[in-house]
Amino acid sequence: MKKLILIFIVLAVYQQWGRIDTYLNPPPDFASAHNGKAILYATSWCGYCKKARELMRQNGITYYEYDLEKSDEGVRQYKALGGRGPVPLLLINGKVIKGYNAGKILEYAGRG
Repeated sequence: MKKLILIFIVLAVYQQWGRIDTYLNPPPDFASAHNGKAILYATSWCGYCKKARELMRQNGITYYEYDLEKSDEGVRQYKALGGRGPVPLLLINGKVIKGYNAGKILEYAGRG
């Protein structure tokens, strides 16, 4: 029984590691270099990146964009924020959003 509980705890920690890691290691303040604007880490060909751009434009959210295929600094920041997979990754008011999530984008930008 103790082994089963331990396995359950390990699986729960594994599934929530992104949240736990963000809590233990808050994201760096890259936005201060861009006058507090949201930052979008994206590629030119990504459909969800395009949707994120459109959503922010439609809602008056000012942002700075790093094209990860052209910017070494953008890649460095992307990795420092825990980016390991698909794009987009957004940094809005100190909070990281991995992937396209319209609700979180608007909420974190104070528009939701």
